[in-house]
Amino acid sequence: MSDVAKLAGVSHQTVSRVLNDHPNVREQTRARVLQAIDQLGYRRNLVARALVTSRSRTLGVVSFDTTLYGPASTIYGIEQAARTAGYFVSIVSLKSLDASSVGEAIDYLAEQGVDGVVVVAPQRSAARALDSLPAGMPAVAVEGAHRSPVSAVCIDQVEGARLATRHLLDLGHHTVWHVSGPPDWLEAEGRLEGWRAVLREEGRPVPEPLSGDWSPRSGYVAGQRLAAIDGVSAVFAANDQMALGVLRAFTEAGVRVPEQISIVGFDDIPESEFFSPPLTTVRQDFGAVGRHSIELLLRQIDASGPVDVERLVVPPGFMIRSSTAPAG
Repeated sequence: MSDVAKLAGVSHQTVSRVLNDHPNVREQTRARVLQAIDQLGYRRNLVARALVTSRSRTLGVVSFDTTLYGPASTIYGIEQAARTAGYFVSIVSLKSLDASSVGEAIDYLAEQGVDGVVVVAPQRSAARALDSLPAGMPAVAVEGAHRSPVSAVCIDQVEGARLATRHLLDLGHHTVWHVSGPPDWLEAEGRLEGWRAVLREEGRPVPEPLSGDWSPRSGYVAGQRLAAIDGVSAVFAANDQMALGVLRAFTEAGVRVPEQISIVGFDDIPESEFFSPPLTTVRQDFGAVGRHSIELLLRQIDASGPVDVERLVVPPGFMIRSSTAPAG
């Protein structure tokens, strides 16, 4: 910075102000400093800056199974929001989200000097692990919000399922069958709750749900079972991948979609509009989840004292495509 100041003919403090986007710098002076930075190939020493400010400008993220569309999209949204805010991200991906694994991951990130952590906690076990966060560590949970006294952001899974179920009933279907996600996932629990609530409110039969594991294969197996049951005309699958399996099973059984069976998924993965037929589905705004989780975390980091626990719920969207039609 001293070299930059000398070349630009300004003080060391002026260079610092330019680097930190301080408004009280004349544009002509700012341009001269930036030109000197380019000429000298100057790069800020983040380690030295951390020693001075006690801030690493790095945030930790703890997640599970980033091959799944939801967690992977959530992490991407968090990373993009952190970068926009001027922070780096250090990610720890775990094979299981039990209390011990989450605790070890957070300890590891704390040793790296992260300024705060976001825990993507879609399972009950991970949500319970939030109870043992290190004292004083700024933290935000994604999905595990209602299980622990930690600020959190989540998508309204119950409302998403209500939208899907209501859409199918409004098309004239007598009831809606459900292919649910794994029982230990909070998202699966919320979608099951929303589906069941609408059927009960409308006085419709509540069929026994068929449990899947988020994979197309589990949806395919559930679809084979459903295709063998008389009177099934509408199915709500807890994610798009399982809906794809259900579509395949009905097609192989000679049941036409949507003429004989209507199917709704959840997530709105990029491929869903290219299914055959294009899939009606609930859309999750993972970008909004990322932005809000970083906003809540930075609010804690920048606070001079304790802050209130906040819970922010992102509303779902609904994409109507060609996999649903009025009951025949």
